[in-house]
Amino acid sequence: MTIQSASGQSPQDHGVSLDQIYRARRRIDGQVCRTPLTRSQVLSERFGAEIYLKLETQQPTGAFKLRGATNMIAALIERHGRDALAAGVTTASTGNHGRAVAYAASRLGVPAVICVSHLVPDNKVAAIEALGATARRVGASQDEAFEEAARLVAEEGMTLIPPFDDALIAAGQGTIGVELLEDQPELDRVFIGLSGGGLLGGVGAALKAIRPGIQVTGVSLSAGAAMFESLHAGQPVAVEEVESLGDSLGGGIGLDNCCTFALVREVMDDHFQVSELAIAEAMVDILKYEKILVEGAAVVGLAAIAEHQLDIRGQRIALVISGNGVALETLDRARQLVAAGKV
Repeated sequence: MTIQSASGQSPQDHGVSLDQIYRARRRIDGQVCRTPLTRSQVLSERFGAEIYLKLETQQPTGAFKLRGATNMIAALIERHGRDALAAGVTTASTGNHGRAVAYAASRLGVPAVICVSHLVPDNKVAAIEALGATARRVGASQDEAFEEAARLVAEEGMTLIPPFDDALIAAGQGTIGVELLEDQPELDRVFIGLSGGGLLGGVGAALKAIRPGIQVTGVSLSAGAAMFESLHAGQPVAVEEVESLGDSLGGGIGLDNCCTFALVREVMDDHFQVSELAIAEAMVDILKYEKILVEGAAVVGLAAIAEHQLDIRGQRIALVISGNGVALETLDRARQLVAAGKV
């Protein structure tokens, strides 16, 4: 039996085309920020390249996830009418995706229930509720929270907004790629954090369609890199999740992945894994030199260039700075790692 997502694509057809990305752009216009692409003087001089930062930190929810969530909810309303979502939308999340769904649903006039475990701190629950959604605490793990979201879909008719594995989600994230090439049409290479693949897959699809010769570089954690391990195995595989400064890049891709595995395999040119120390140094450098507070997952591109001593001299490089969802204690831990000079 062929597995299909809410958008209807199968594993053989990831469903993310440039046309779908431009449709996503029209849907999210006015709901999502067109974020700036700024040249980093310090990094450009350091590496002998023209280095630009795509600041998704400036989204209303602080991360790129808002693009995909807004596109999916708006597309479902467009296709089936608002009444089809009268029961609301749901997901499970501890961070950026939950906030994105909450914000997008509120702006589009759709009820939302974000399922969280009892391990999620009160301040994160309050942030979700402040965006107009209901936060429902269930169980002691993220898996149990997802079970509640699945129950809401099956028993109460709610619609699931997945965090990455859907063509509408990936197409929404792909609007970043369109903006990148509008602002810098001659980019040579883009570094993108790789986890579930919605961000890299969507952005990569846009970049390759508009500028086929551009290099799309994925960056994962040194351990628990589910998408990279799955690509190496030739099929989705489970990996053990590990604690990391780049916690947004943790988690699996789903053994029944129906979109992003094929998409990433198609658009990614090369890949690097980065250590905790490299992530810590990149977080501290971005704060020190660019005055931007970022989460670890947002700066893995910079971490890869520095740790692997990549020769990018003379190139035009963009780093997707994906989000600012970092706790102060996590930033302190990064500073301590840098000070110690070891993991």
